[in-house]
Amino acid sequence: MIYLDHGATTPVHPEVLEAMMPFFRGHFGNPSSLHGFGREGKAAVEEARRRTAALIGAEPDEIVFTSGGTEGDNLAVLGAALARGNPGDHVITTAVEHHAVLDACRGLEGRGFSVTVLPVDARGRLDPETLRAALTDRTVLVSVMFGNNEIGTLQPVGEIGPLLRDRGILFHTDAVQAVGKVPVDAGRLPVDL
Repeated sequence: MIYLDHGATTPVHPEVLEAMMPFFRGHFGNPSSLHGFGREGKAAVEEARRRTAALIGAEPDEIVFTSGGTEGDNLAVLGAALARGNPGDHVITTAVEHHAVLDACRGLEGRGFSVTVLPVDARGRLDPETLRAALTDRTVLVSVMFGNNEIGTLQPVGEIGPLLRDRGILFHTDAVQAVGKVPVDAGRLPVDL
């Protein structure tokens, strides 16, 4: 068998499995506990947080671990829209987003939000001017992926961010497919989530 869907999920790398094995066997303490097993687990989680932050140019306290990209996208899109907005407010995304983002946006529609799904060009790229034209006074969140998981298109995140920041609109980008393939510096990217 030849597996060609590594853009969706990959087998666990042997080095990752080796690093995780102690926590699957003997070091399974709850990192929120005060006992020795818990303190050991917390130290491992904090080291992972520090290394992840260093990988993407973030601060460790900016890293929130989830079970995967889908949960992360849901937390970001739903959490940001519901914290910042109200029924009747507006969210924008693109037609080529991962279903985690598109489904979260459909969920927001069910809660009374207006959602605009923007088209992309033949190469899967969003024109920032198309986004600018779609912005309204009620737009509270824009979600545009950094790198497409199926065709590899990189979106103009650096151009989009300033359009939104000037208007106080939150900007979410799903960068799962970009990290490790292109430079990602969260400290310099004009994104909020």
